[in-house]
Amino acid sequence: MTPRVPASAIHVLLVDDHRTMLWGLEKLIDGQRPDMVVVGKATSSAEAIAMTDQLRPDVILLDIDLGGHSGVDAIPALVRSKAKVVLLTEQRHSLSCDSAVLAGARGIVYKEEPAETILKAIEKVNAGEMWLDRVSTGRILSELQNRGAPAGQDKDWAAEAGLTLRERELIDELLRDPSGNYARIATKLHISEHTVRNHLTSIYSKLGLQNRLELFVFASKARKRSADIFLVVFSVIGVALFGD
Repeated sequence: MTPRVPASAIHVLLVDDHRTMLWGLEKLIDGQRPDMVVVGKATSSAEAIAMTDQLRPDVILLDIDLGGHSGVDAIPALVRSKAKVVLLTEQRHSLSCDSAVLAGARGIVYKEEPAETILKAIEKVNAGEMWLDRVSTGRILSELQNRGAPAGQDKDWAAEAGLTLRERELIDELLRDPSGNYARIATKLHISEHTVRNHLTSIYSKLGLQNRLELFVFASKARKRSADIFLVVFSVIGVALFGD
């Protein structure tokens, strides 16, 4: 009989065309019950998309190379379900990895890294953080800056975007304390962590953004800030890499 999946667990979908890798990852993740559990295994993009729609996983651990086809192409369809994608790859600092993050992936894990790193990445990404190394972050940030972020908007850009006063206060706090986790931000604004997440979801929707990394670039350029944006974003990513 199939063991019952705990409702409180992080539900993980594995996508890899190597069945031995799938077996090993399943053993690793299921060993963390009741904190996380594998709810499905796919060997192709089409299978992954179908299983995502059916199973609604919290996190998808996606191999970048699926039998000669790029897993990156499936990311837009996978993230529509609100699942968070972590890319699993042997390719360090490749353009494919950058494209995956720009397409909506929330993290990159390299196959040679310790098992504990994979588990930590799943945890952090599920909690709403990014999981990227500094080299990848620098390249991705450069690409985002070249994508037509609003460099010349006036000071009323937030109002024109339809942001509420509380949403603007949240952006101000994120810019002041880029390494702040949700708990710290919630305390400073005298709201709950759940409310912080809800406000961020609303902000992303109104501005057409996907994550805190894009929000920092957007808001910093819109306000013509002179701070070193690279250092700001590295500080944000450092929360995911090295702990709060």
